Amino acid sequence: MRTPEEIFAERLATQTDVADVRAAEPGAFVLVDSRSRQAWEQGHIPSAVHLPTADIPSRAAELLDRRLPVVTYCWGPGCNGATRAALAFARLGYEVREMLGGVEYWIREGFPLRTADGDVTLPPDPLVAPTGEACGC
Repeated sequence: MRTPEEIFAERLATQTDVADVRAAEPGAFVLVDSRSRQAWEQGHIPSAVHLPTADIPSRAAELLDRRLPVVTYCWGPGCNGATRAALAFARLGYEVREMLGGVEYWIREGFPLRTADGDVTLPPDPLVAPTGEACGC
């Protein structure tokens, strides 16, 4: 049986959150949006690469540098698309993490979303984003 320490260390090794993705150095990883074309066109994280989960086995090598870690995302906590995409990358030997909260929490944190009309930034949702004080996470 695994210990709680092992379980939580594993989760931190395979997951990240929107704040950490936003704060990361440019080029530290490739951010992959695994949603449908329609969802991508509706709005996506500006630095992301669009690669739907079903296309990962056939297109990952042509689109991504295998030396860079991959971070996957989908819509939000009610969607396991990012988990499926992370599994597909792991099966191909990529270092990969899943971004918890997906694009929903990216938007709710007040981070920009790229749309056909340009980048859009909504005010942070006070229920999920710190408003004045650090969250202490």
